[in-house]
This record gives sequence, C-alpha cells and structure tokens, in this order.
Amino acid sequence: MTVLSVRESDVVRTDDSGARRRRMIRIGGSYTLLILFAVIYVLPLLMLVFASFKTLPEFFADPTGTPEGLEFENYSEAWSLANFQGYLVNSLIYTVVATALFVVMSVFVAFPIARGYVKGAGALLTLYVVALFLPPAMIPQFQLILNIGGWPVIGDIVPLFGGSEAQGLFNTRTGYIMLFLMNPIGLIILVNYIKSIPRELDESAAVDGCGYVRFVFSILMPLIRPAIATVTVIHAIGIWNELILATIYLTNDDLYPITRGLIVFDGVYGDNYVQLAAAVLILMLPMLVLFMFLQRYIISGLTSGAVKG
Repeated sequence: MTVLSVRESDVVRTDDSGARRRRMIRIGGSYTLLILFAVIYVLPLLMLVFASFKTLPEFFADPTGTPEGLEFENYSEAWSLANFQGYLVNSLIYTVVATALFVVMSVFVAFPIARGYVKGAGALLTLYVVALFLPPAMIPQFQLILNIGGWPVIGDIVPLFGGSEAQGLFNTRTGYIMLFLMNPIGLIILVNYIKSIPRELDESAAVDGCGYVRFVFSILMPLIRPAIATVTVIHAIGIWNELILATIYLTNDDLYPITRGLIVFDGVYGDNYVQLAAAVLILMLPMLVLFMFLQRYIISGLTSGAVKG
C-alpha cells in the first residue's frame, strides 16, 4: 500500500508539472505573438518619425536608419507648404459637425433597434451588418449630392456651409458633411451596448413621465458613454483622414480639408519624403490626442455587450 501511494503521488506531481509546462508555453507563445504584432505596428511609425527629422539626401542614403541630426525645419516647411493653417479649420468643421450629428442620430436609431420597439429590428440590424461588407456606392452617392436641389435657402441662412441651385450640394460644406452621417459599424456598436442596459430603466422612465428625447439625452447617453466615445473616435478618425471623398466632392481650395495638403509633396520630378513624413505626423497628432483622451472608454465600449444580448 505504501509503495502504491508513493507511485500515485509521483504521477500527480508529474501531471502538475506537465500542465504547468504547457501553461507556460501558451503564455510565452501569446507574449511572443503580441510582441511580433507590436513590432509590425510600431516599426513603420518609428521609420516615419526618423524620416521626418532627416535631410532629403540623408533619407535617400539611408531611408530606414536613425537620423544624424534633428531637422525641425521639415515640420515648419511642411506646415506652410501644405497650407495646414488654412485647411485645419475646414477639417475641424467637418469632423466636429459630422461626428456630433452622426452620434446623436445613431443613438436615436440604435435604441429602438436594440429594444425591438420597431418591427423588423433584427432585419434592420442585419442590413447594417451586411452594409459593412459592401463597397461604397460612389456613383449613386455622387449623383445624389449633385442633383439635390432647393438648398440656396441654407446657403443664405448659413453662408459657412454654402449651396447653390446649379450644383446642388456638390462642392459645399453641407454636402461634404452629409457624406459622413452614416457608419454601419458605429450603429452596430451602439446597438450591442444598449442591449446590455436593463430594460427596466425604460419602464421606470415611462412611469415617471419622461419623454423619449429627454430619456435619450438625460438617461441613456450617460449610461452608454463608453460606446459613444468608441464610436466618436472611430468616426472622427475616418473623417479626419479622408482624402478620396475630398478629392471627388470638393474642388474649391477654400473648402479643402487638411488631408488635401499632402498632395503638394507629390512633385512632377520627385517627392519630398522627409517633409511628407513631417506632414503626416502633424496630421496624425489631433486624432492621437483625441484617442488618448478617450482611451479609457474605448475598450469597454468595444467589449461590453459581446456576451449579453
């Protein structure tokens, strides 16, 4: 009996060591994979930072190496050549107005879909999911913006956003902002997050006589701040970095967003890569600040509702 007990304890000890070894291998493999992805993402960014501090001959001699000195003149020249001081105001208008309108509209749309207060709520959500995999409808979108009429009144009341009978909303701030009033991924995130909010809140608010608009602004929005922060960052970054739509729908230099300034570094006889790198870093800075300010909400906004609902 004593010999058998000793052998059984040896087997248990061997199993524990084997399980511990397998667990350590899994943890080591996970960290190795994370480090690999970090290098893949961070290395190009470091190369961009190094390039922004080099002279052009130094860049052509060693594009990926560290700079010998710090050429801060690249940033000042990039700022002036790309006319960032003029385009920055336009980008701020487009990003702030379009993001604010999109978030408010999406919350009002997502709430009844999440609660099932409208017929076919599941089918509507499925359509938004399908829309994620569809290419942008550029031709119908272009024709819609070009042929919308009756907007001179808006142009008279709010000259900032422009508008004319002849060209509809083409080449106007109003038309460009309207292009960013829908984003399927943002609405899907809001719907899934709202599903994790207890339905009893709706009933309590209704019993207390709280109206729908007041309920959304006073009760719902404070509860879904992580989801709103996540959607705000995703949508704002998309608008801020947009270049293709700005090239298609805006032809007036006074209306260009900040991304259109990057085109000046594409020369006929060569590209000024060091100033382009500096311009890209300048362009990235506002969205990086926004992300750092809202990052504590973003993870919970993406993960909440993944199990519930």
